[in-house]
Amino acid sequence: MFNPFPEVKVETGQQACSGYKEIITKIRQEISQSSANVITIECYPTVNERELLEELIKSLNPRYIVQASEQFYSSEKITEMIQMNLTDDRVFGLMSHHSFSDFVDEEKQKSLKMSIQEKRDNDELVVVYGVGASLLYETDLLIYADLARWEIQNRYRSGEFSNWKAENFGEDPLRMVKRGYFFEWRIADKLKKQLFAHIDYFLDTHQEHQPVMVDAESYFQALEQVVRQPFRLVPYFDPGVWGGKWMQEKFQVGQDKVNLAWSFDGVPEENSLYLKFGDVRMEIPANNVVMHQPLPLLGERVYGRFGAEFPIRFDFLDTMGGGNLSLQVHPLIDYAQEVFGAHYTQDESYYIVDAEEDAQIYLGVKNGTDKEEMMQQLRLAETGAGRFPDEDYIYKKTIKKHDHYSIPAGTIHSAGANSVVLEISATPNRFTFKLWDWERVGLDGIPRPVHLEHGEPNIIFSRDQDWVEEELANRFEVLVENDTWKEERTGLHESEFIETRRHTFSGEVLHETHGSVNVLNLVEGDEAIVESVDGSFAPFVVHYGETFIIPEAVKNYRIKPYGSSIGKEIITIKAFVR
Repeated sequence: MFNPFPEVKVETGQQACSGYKEIITKIRQEISQSSANVITIECYPTVNERELLEELIKSLNPRYIVQASEQFYSSEKITEMIQMNLTDDRVFGLMSHHSFSDFVDEEKQKSLKMSIQEKRDNDELVVVYGVGASLLYETDLLIYADLARWEIQNRYRSGEFSNWKAENFGEDPLRMVKRGYFFEWRIADKLKKQLFAHIDYFLDTHQEHQPVMVDAESYFQALEQVVRQPFRLVPYFDPGVWGGKWMQEKFQVGQDKVNLAWSFDGVPEENSLYLKFGDVRMEIPANNVVMHQPLPLLGERVYGRFGAEFPIRFDFLDTMGGGNLSLQVHPLIDYAQEVFGAHYTQDESYYIVDAEEDAQIYLGVKNGTDKEEMMQQLRLAETGAGRFPDEDYIYKKTIKKHDHYSIPAGTIHSAGANSVVLEISATPNRFTFKLWDWERVGLDGIPRPVHLEHGEPNIIFSRDQDWVEEELANRFEVLVENDTWKEERTGLHESEFIETRRHTFSGEVLHETHGSVNVLNLVEGDEAIVESVDGSFAPFVVHYGETFIIPEAVKNYRIKPYGSSIGKEIITIKAFVR
């Protein structure tokens, strides 16, 4: 029943243009009706600009075509300028505060502007396209070609695409993602937000040779609709060296993969969103909803604290029939801010969705662990001198289905084999410091990076077995209980900003958003239905294992068993910002 292709049916009635033929016809109509001479196609980094040139731009028969990269410094100079952000590390960099304008060669730009002006004065058609195209000339028609970050990462892996102004085709994908995360996605999002008020059309370029285009007014109306109803993002699944088979079997996805280690089903920063305009489906970066509609989505309090960022992340970790995750720790807030320029850190928790009898969690250190002794053993293991004797230092605990363990930053941890974890965490998703990886390499045959130099100053060694049992393990507090439902506060730890509530129910449950966006997952039961208390949105059906988002603007909503789950007891887990 799991739906890997959830859609939002747009109510405006607007039909999107599908395919280059329809899009070309629409643009020609615009040119004719508005006497447009300069058309700008601004591109998010890693959009296939070559395809746009060959299949769209040349078909418009422009007199003059300008590739936006011509106005910028060379790849070598730009890489030199951002070296502080890139660092020499394979995974970690420093957040960039640049803008595209910082990399413009003013002489080149001036020359290009003069050429465009000359053609425009002669009433000749000019098309400017590529990343940064909107910086070059005041346009008559602005089209924004967009792409979600998960698709970008797949393109990095293909070896056929490079980072912006890097010419690094085929480079280590981890380094490519680092450059994207710490640099180019930051400046691209900054420009996109500045352009929202000026864009005429949005162009979906996710599927090769199958673009979709819709006018900006209809696009933004669709986003306004999204933040007033429950919705799901398009989940993506990825194999890993420790991956299992549970998601392949339960969700019937990724059957062509060796395993599935991760599922990201509620991460707007990376996931996409399907908008259905009539009979045409348009794929957009879900982050556009966050950037354009932050107040109704997040709520005033959450927006005031985090800005236009989605602070909650849900994902599955599947080790069923697989192996242990790396032994790891997340940075303390001061460290994240001072070393990486991050706003906040990755506090998290593990909710156990399924587990075999031998499943275990590694959490904290054993009582009496000596810091220097343990770090020495980790350093020896890093050099290949032997395995790290985790049984001597790390607290290990048998887990069962529906357990919940908080993992505030600074707590050493790992999920063991033969379990399925719903990871509920804060959104910064790059800052995992691997300490030990069980003497293995990645699926690419390359050792996965270990970061003891970052990990050591962030491990809180007072978080031992006694502290873990008292503070982090299964801290369930019943808030409400009656004949048909029970609400429990399940965490997270008081040092974390996310609160989680578990509802076990056979009848109707009334929810409130608590002044924050809500993220939920149906962790037990086949189906549930989400209903409006005032009829403001249509009933929304969710299935087992699906993550769904309730915008803060909804305020109140009902959830009850549906379909084959009617008359049975089912369970949801809900997260919101305290």
